[in-house]
Amino acid sequence: MFKVIPAIDLKNKKCVSLVQGIPGTERVSLDDPLGIAARWVNEGTSVLHLIDLDGAIEGQRLNSSIIESIINKFKVKTQVGGGIRSKEDALGLLALGVNRVILGTAAINNPSLVEELAREFGSECIMVALDSKNGMVTTHGWAKQSAYTPVELGRKFEQLGAGSILFTDIDTEGLLKGVNPEPTRQLAQALGIPVIASGGITTLSDIEEIKKTGAEGVVVGAALYVGNFKLREALELEEE
Repeated sequence: MFKVIPAIDLKNKKCVSLVQGIPGTERVSLDDPLGIAARWVNEGTSVLHLIDLDGAIEGQRLNSSIIESIINKFKVKTQVGGGIRSKEDALGLLALGVNRVILGTAAINNPSLVEELAREFGSECIMVALDSKNGMVTTHGWAKQSAYTPVELGRKFEQLGAGSILFTDIDTEGLLKGVNPEPTRQLAQALGIPVIASGGITTLSDIEEIKKTGAEGVVVGAALYVGNFKLREALELEEE
């Protein structure tokens, strides 16, 4: 079933919403990430998307204690990313009870890590993040551009055992100007594993557009935090 997944992006132990992932562009900065998690759980989400932005941008996972608290306190599924650079990082999160670890730069730099983790823990635990700008995958917190398209890398990681792909369209991410469904559609149609889309969700109709692409879910961040719609309203689109 299609899933609407609220994002909790953590920076300096606060829940933030950045524009285009750029530090210093916080549209929202909230002091109580656990309270935010409780809000989304109370509104009915079955999955939380937790990202350690300090880990993603600086390589230091400074928000691990908050992520651990959220996992321990709330009985919902979690997918966690940001600064997972090694097998040990992934093992630590899986041991905490994270349902899916999200590997980005580490997967692209070391594809065998995906294969190893999938073999050891099962494909369903391993999600690879493909962040695309101008049609090409980027790494290192969106700072470096690779030579590969999302479809090329998506197929590669599917073969290596990844259980799902988190696809972020950087061209629309954080701008609150709507989605471009085409890149998500191309990826979803090319792969046999689930694609979860992220980037650009501004209205409920954007969620419906992504649902039509064949994606199995969508991550929603800024639009929720600025009040464009309520999570309850978005969750109603899961069933339709």
